[in-house]
Amino acid sequence: MASDPKPTVDFDETFGKLDIRLGKVLSAELEPSAPKKSYRLKIDFGKYGVRSSVGRFTQHTPEELIGKQVMGVLNFEPRQIGDVRSDVLVIGIQFKGAESGEATPVTPMLEGKLGSKLF
Repeated sequence: MASDPKPTVDFDETFGKLDIRLGKVLSAELEPSAPKKSYRLKIDFGKYGVRSSVGRFTQHTPEELIGKQVMGVLNFEPRQIGDVRSDVLVIGIQFKGAESGEATPVTPMLEGKLGSKLF
C-alpha cells in the first residue's frame, strides 16, 4: 500500500483558501536583477487585471511563453525578486533535465476564459 507523500489536510483550510486563476502571458523578458536567471512576465487575468510575475521559466524562449495560458495564485503576498515586485506565483513543474527550480508552466489542454478559477 502506498503512503501519502505528505499528511492529509482539510480542503477548506488549504486548497480552498487559494485563489488560482487562468491568465495569458502578454510579455516575457529576462529580469537581470533576479538572483537566478528568470523571466519577468506580464499576465492578463481578465477581470482581475494584468499582473507581474518573476519566474524561472527560462528553458523556454519568450516566444514560447507569450500567448500561453497559465495558472497563477493571485492571493499570495507579493514578493520582491531583485528590483521587481512579483504579484503572482505562476504554477509550474520541474523542467525535465534542468537544474532544480527551472520550471515549465502548468497550462490547460484547451483555452479557457481569462480569470477562470482552478477547482
